Amino acid sequence: MNQQKLPNATAVLVLGIVSIIGCCCYGVVGIITGIIGLYLYKKDNELYKKNPDLYSDYSNLNTGRILCIIGLILSVLYIAYLVVVISTLGWDALKDPQLMQERIKELTGQ
Repeated sequence: MNQQKLPNATAVLVLGIVSIIGCCCYGVVGIITGIIGLYLYKKDNELYKKNPDLYSDYSNLNTGRILCIIGLILSVLYIAYLVVVISTLGWDALKDPQLMQERIKELTGQ
C-alpha cells in the first residue's frame, strides 16, 4: 500500500518549534503558535485514527504536539513571571535599569 504524509504534520512540528522560541517574545507568540499547532494536530490525529495504514509520518505529528505543549507551558510561565515583576517593580522600572536596581534594593532591604 502506498502511504502518504499527513497534511499538517510538518506544520505542527514547525509551529511547535516556533512556540518554544516564541515564548521569549513576551509569551504571546508562543501561545498563539502553540494553540494553532494543537488545533492542526487534532485535525490530523482524527484523520490518522480513521485509517492509520494510509499515513506514514505520525511520529512527526506527535513530536509537534509535544513541542506545542512545551511552548505553551513556557509561554504561560513567562507571562506569569512578567505579571509578578510588573506588579512588584512597576512598569517604569522595566524601562530604566537604574530605577530597577533601586527598587530591588528596597525590596531586599539593603
